[in-house]
Amino acid sequence: MFLIVIAAVILLFGFVVVIGAPYVPTLTQQQADALDLLALKKGQTVLDLGSGDGRFLRAAALSGYKAVGIEANPLLVLIAYVVCWRQRRNVTIIWGNMWQKQWPATDGIYVFLHSRFMQKLDNKVIQQYHGKNIKLVSYAFKIPSKKIVKKHSGMYLYHY
Repeated sequence: MFLIVIAAVILLFGFVVVIGAPYVPTLTQQQADALDLLALKKGQTVLDLGSGDGRFLRAAALSGYKAVGIEANPLLVLIAYVVCWRQRRNVTIIWGNMWQKQWPATDGIYVFLHSRFMQKLDNKVIQQYHGKNIKLVSYAFKIPSKKIVKKHSGMYLYHY
């Protein structure tokens, strides 16, 4: 039984590497830095692609934003519901593959994806939000051939 549980956990956390990035929580200071770079107005919406355990969603909601997360790992989705419970009026968590989901209307996007997905991300943002004024903050990885508007603490701000 123990081996089945271990295998299930490895499977749940391992398969997301194929579609985005492994689960790595965004630390409190990094959350604040990302929200500062986005510089959204109270009530605006931020989309967290690969929202993990929901810490960034909670921080965004506590900062006065509406927060939407898309996460493929069902275990992390459940944890995010618990983490965001008190902010549930301003947080929406969507379970599924972010590449296959229609992304909701948003003012800003936060991502922590592997470099091999950054061009795909750029294409998807252009496809989903063509003609909209969207800000995107990427932690650690740059979007190839896209001009960085501002960088801070290993994060990159882009405008679309």
